[in-house]
Amino acid sequence: MYNKSLSRELSLISLGLIKDKGDFKLNKLQIEEIFESALDILINHCREELDYCESELENASQKILDSELQEGINSSYSNVRDDLKKSLTRIETVMNTLSVALDFPKLIISSGQIDIREDVNKRICNIITNLQMIDYEIDQVMDGWRLKRLPRIDRDILRLAYVDINFLNTPVAVACDEAVNLANKYSDMQGRKFINGVLRRLQTVKS
Repeated sequence: MYNKSLSRELSLISLGLIKDKGDFKLNKLQIEEIFESALDILINHCREELDYCESELENASQKILDSELQEGINSSYSNVRDDLKKSLTRIETVMNTLSVALDFPKLIISSGQIDIREDVNKRICNIITNLQMIDYEIDQVMDGWRLKRLPRIDRDILRLAYVDINFLNTPVAVACDEAVNLANKYSDMQGRKFINGVLRRLQTVKS
């Protein structure tokens, strides 16, 4: 399941590297090159996140030290613990992503693992081949909006969810949950709410 989530994320990053001119025309070699760039972007993003989390942990540790040096001030401990919990949770998520991404060659040659490269290729090709139909179908559940009015990242998240449901036989609830996870990571608050609403309507139509 985690490898599928990783392939969705790499697909999203890959789509963002393709110029959105209303139709995508790419050959297999171009898609391969885009995938390699997306993998590098994801790994670099994870490293940046780890650096940020390390800084957060250092700050939290300093807060603990400062509060220990001040007698009678115990109210700050709860806030420090909350900071540490958030940092540790974030580190765990990033490290899981990073460990899989950096171990990518093993995923390719291991017969027991999902071939992420092919999965990403399949998702992108489905979008490239069926873009007009996908956008039209999503427009039908946009409730007064048009897909083209959304930011690029939000459009691509919805397109990937559509491909999951209609081309890859992913259960609707799973596809929607995965899309929401991508929105939580890559979109803003307004985008997350809008994507959530569209996915709920899509889920109602498909269920």
